[in-house]
Amino acid sequence: MYDRDELIRLIQSESLRRGDFTLASGKKASFYLDCRTLTLHPKGANVVAEGMLEVLQSRDSMPDAVGGMAIGADPITASIVTIAGQRDLPLKGFMVRKEPKGHGTGKQVEGPVEPGQRVVIVEDVITSGGSAIKAVEAARQFGLVVDEVIAIIDRLAGGREAFEAIGIKLTTLTTIRDFGIEPE
Repeated sequence: MYDRDELIRLIQSESLRRGDFTLASGKKASFYLDCRTLTLHPKGANVVAEGMLEVLQSRDSMPDAVGGMAIGADPITASIVTIAGQRDLPLKGFMVRKEPKGHGTGKQVEGPVEPGQRVVIVEDVITSGGSAIKAVEAARQFGLVVDEVIAIIDRLAGGREAFEAIGIKLTTLTTIRDFGIEPE
């Protein structure tokens, strides 16, 4: 069972850092969320997967697969797929490379997915949405049907609006307000 309070406790203890930081978007921030310390934590991986599976199962139908931009989304995808397998759910995973391989099949999207399948992009932190939007674009270019991104936390810094502009629904398990932080 998904325990949102436990997720918030784990983010506070494992991922949230205060200080002066420069984000991937180039913006300055007084806090940083390193969710790899959460998604690679034994309890964190499970609670994130449980939360995202709860969101997926609340929909009219499950997607064929979940995945996102390597490296950040990989542990999230793996955790979700593992728990889905334990529950006998036919949910697969995939990963999106930052750029297509220069050898072998030359794929940018890897995993047991085929064009026409419905997928959901998973992400750790949403700031401007840039990384997840690149994953959406690559998945769509591969032929996958993407209409939703699910993330652990929204920094409330314009990501939701960026997704709306391209017709993507954003669902997050938490926002920075859950940690007493207001948008900067």
